[in-house]
Amino acid sequence: MSTPGDDLFARATAAIRLTDRQRLDWLRLARSENVGPRTFRELIKIYGSASAALEAVPELSRRGGGRSIRIASLAEAEREMARAAAFGVSFVAIGERDYPDRLRRIASAPPLIALRGDLSCLTRPMIGLVGSRNASIAGIKMAALLARGLGQAGFTTVSGLARGIDAAAHEASLATGTVAVLAGGQDHVYPAEHEPLLVRLLDAGAAVSEMPMGHEPRARDFPRRNRLIAGLSLGVIVVEAADRSGSLITARLALEENREVFAVPGSPLDPRAEGTNRLLKQGATLVTEVDDILAVLNPILARPFEQTALEEEGRDMDVVDPGDDGRQRILALLGPVPVTLDDIVRASGLGPAAVRVALLELELAGRLHRDPGGRVSLL
Repeated sequence: MSTPGDDLFARATAAIRLTDRQRLDWLRLARSENVGPRTFRELIKIYGSASAALEAVPELSRRGGGRSIRIASLAEAEREMARAAAFGVSFVAIGERDYPDRLRRIASAPPLIALRGDLSCLTRPMIGLVGSRNASIAGIKMAALLARGLGQAGFTTVSGLARGIDAAAHEASLATGTVAVLAGGQDHVYPAEHEPLLVRLLDAGAAVSEMPMGHEPRARDFPRRNRLIAGLSLGVIVVEAADRSGSLITARLALEENREVFAVPGSPLDPRAEGTNRLLKQGATLVTEVDDILAVLNPILARPFEQTALEEEGRDMDVVDPGDDGRQRILALLGPVPVTLDDIVRASGLGPAAVRVALLELELAGRLHRDPGGRVSLL
């Protein structure tokens, strides 16, 4: 039986608050193998609560043709909660009051985020500011100029605590509030030499992570971090970015979530400007001063901001077993080319609820990929 606060996506009139046990169940589910943000969402929509989903996951994985996947234990979740508390970190669920509303709108919104610092900075309009780690003196000065001006205009700057442009943006925003999005756990700051900077920014700003406590960042974790920078922000400003840099990934993710993209032009002879100049050719807003950014963002802020649906008890759909024949039919229809749920429903002759369960089984078994647009393909 589901309980208040378990359903992620039904509509409620006010922010919910999980009980301590619900929060542990959410953490266990989020930390279980093959359960990413989209899988978490599907599980809660179908089963109505994290506790019910935890019971269902092993059998779903088995039916999808995979091995028995690892479920995070209650003891592990309790240890992580205790370590987080020791660092002054709180776990906030999507739909709770401190969860940033723009972040909850992205397709892959984390079900839980770890927060510490002055959380009031998350209620102000936020703007991402990213760029080259190997930044020029001019790039660092420009990043600081923009960050300081945006802070004075009432914006919270968001960046990734990296060397170069990120650090300059945070430093210039210490007085007005800045958010550092971490690629690792809250207790593993990268790079290590920026830990003093992080401590300083927590006075008026905040640190955000979706990764477990104790997690040391790996290369594949930085694009995940970048999607949070884009998701938190009204738009993303890029100051110096080489071709194929992480900053360009952040800009692409911002575009995918219908956020604004700004770029500071640079010399065609400087490889650090190659990415930003290409963004400008592709339609990014050219920035040479803070007013260029405010001219785009102020009209957006003047429009009413529609709050998104929050949690209440109950599930969105019935659990429908597709049956062995249905599973084989869906498996035969899938391949390396991404297709939509509607495509599969039409081609298989099965109902949407049965198709969703079959896809969830394959995903938990590690055999299915979901792209940012919600389409699926077989791995």
